[in-house]
Amino acid sequence: MKILSKTLIAAAAFTVAATTAFSQVPWEFNPGMAYMYAGPGKMSAMAMAATSKNHDAMMKNARKVPANTVFFMDKGQLYSASGMLDPTGNFYLP
Repeated sequence: MKILSKTLIAAAAFTVAATTAFSQVPWEFNPGMAYMYAGPGKMSAMAMAATSKNHDAMMKNARKVPANTVFFMDKGQLYSASGMLDPTGNFYLP
């Protein structure tokens, strides 16, 4: 293998490892923004229309997410569970 190819492979592996390590920050939800999960690999965010009609329509079917809700992916599906994660990532019930 050429030296350039080995260098590119090593750089790509480092990038993946660094991205995984640094991606463990809490989600930041901002007022006026909507976040939608539309299936495996399909997340989107956009500004919501700032009208009372739109707000009322969304709130009609909205449910508050309880504290200590864990969201996770399994086999391409998004799940939630009531509980917490310890600093090592182990799930437990408070």
